[in-house]
Amino acid sequence: MTGYGSSIKDLDNGKYTVEIKSLNSKFLELNIKLPKAFSDKEFFLRTECSKLIERGKVMLSVTSETNDAGTKAASINKDLLKHYFTELKTAAQELGENSGDLMSIAVSLPEVVKYDENAVSEDEWKQMLETFYQAIKNFQQFRADEGRVLEIDLISRIEGILHLMSLVERDEPNRVPAIKEKLNNMLATAVGAENVDQNRLEQELIYYIDKLDITEEKVRLKSHCNYFVETLMDKDANGKKLGFISQEIGREINTMGSKANDANIQRYVVGMKEELEKIKEQLLNVL
Repeated sequence: MTGYGSSIKDLDNGKYTVEIKSLNSKFLELNIKLPKAFSDKEFFLRTECSKLIERGKVMLSVTSETNDAGTKAASINKDLLKHYFTELKTAAQELGENSGDLMSIAVSLPEVVKYDENAVSEDEWKQMLETFYQAIKNFQQFRADEGRVLEIDLISRIEGILHLMSLVERDEPNRVPAIKEKLNNMLATAVGAENVDQNRLEQELIYYIDKLDITEEKVRLKSHCNYFVETLMDKDANGKKLGFISQEIGREINTMGSKANDANIQRYVVGMKEELEKIKEQLLNVL
């Protein structure tokens, strides 16, 4: 969900600049910075952002630059100007200083001259809105470009998990003979080979192997991985859904590891977990 987009609109007497930045977030966290002249438009822009951006920690900045300050109506607070001038003149007399330039100083003091920043024409709003939508378009294109890179990476991670599972399937047939041999050796050492009841051993072995069977886990893991890719290819925003599917993938991998009882299969399971962690990290960037 990281993204960036900007747009600049040149006007006859200045320009508008709209800049949008976003970082990862589970929800939409929107911070809007507007010129005072457009402060009454904040609710509209916030609504548009919630529809178009969906998720992310977003900073929307709008700046307005004019080449001529006189293009905005100005007013002079005469009472405040008189007050400043009188105070400056009195101070100059008390200090014995020249009072010839006091008027220009008084005019430059705060709140004496005010520009009507709240006067925004319909044409100005239209120009700014066009700039905003262009910035959104650039922002979405940035996200789309990043999304294509993420898609390739996520699919490769899923393929990595499936490849490791194929190695599990390759080595799994060796588990039963190894477990049987291990139990025989343990019993032979404990009670002597001649005292082992082979029929009872076979019964116990069947029960034990059934508890270690990972057929269901393999089937579900394949299904979850395929579903993950299908959801990833969907045009709708499915970041949260992909997160849920990745949790299910993790459950099957963990169960497979707990039942493995084989060093090679455990190594493959660790590899699957590494791939899954990378997938979860990348999903923070998916809408």
